[in-house]
Amino acid sequence: MKAIILAGGRGKRLKPITDYVPKPLVPIKNIPIIEWQIKYLKKYGVNEVIICTGYKSKMIENYLSVKNTGVKIKFSIEKSPLGTGGAIKKAGKMINDKSFFVINGDVITNIDLRKLSKKQNSIASIELQTKFGILETNGNKISKFSEKKVISDLWMNAGIYHLQKEILKDLPDKGDIEKTLFPDYAKKGRLNTIQFKKIKWYSIDTFKDIEDCTLEVQKIIK
Repeated sequence: MKAIILAGGRGKRLKPITDYVPKPLVPIKNIPIIEWQIKYLKKYGVNEVIICTGYKSKMIENYLSVKNTGVKIKFSIEKSPLGTGGAIKKAGKMINDKSFFVINGDVITNIDLRKLSKKQNSIASIELQTKFGILETNGNKISKFSEKKVISDLWMNAGIYHLQKEILKDLPDKGDIEKTLFPDYAKKGRLNTIQFKKIKWYSIDTFKDIEDCTLEVQKIIK
């Protein structure tokens, strides 16, 4: 299998670190996010990775060029931001397989890609978990206070996809897949999901995310 990593974002919420290095090179326990992701993809049989880059792309290339990752790495460089849909369309031209994985460039997880690969054009979904304290009430009285809590039967996009090569023709040259192709395919009944419960999942958007993920990452990606 082959995979596309969407790693072109500027990571504005991680300033000032991202003034100096691109978000994919932000370290989690002294290893950059992009390297953790490649380890994860390799674990599930991915042997070729196409990395969509834009901001400080040369730094990412230089870093990975001296790493023995065990997978073939190619780059799809955006001269100007194409959005997730445009980035996948551009990078997908390098793929001849019937299907491929896509992962957002800031996701660290242990979602089982083998399960996701069983359905065409599928999105990995996870149960929504709040980052805030939850108040359980009885009328105007607080009966219980809970920290982070999984909200059952509400599912969120985990930022990992298994897509058929044929969808590339339906993707925009510029724009986000989440706002263009996915809503269209959902209306037509052409979009699937695999639901994952009790998994580890982090989207590295803030310094708190880095802190939380640092405590778990070696358990998540072994």
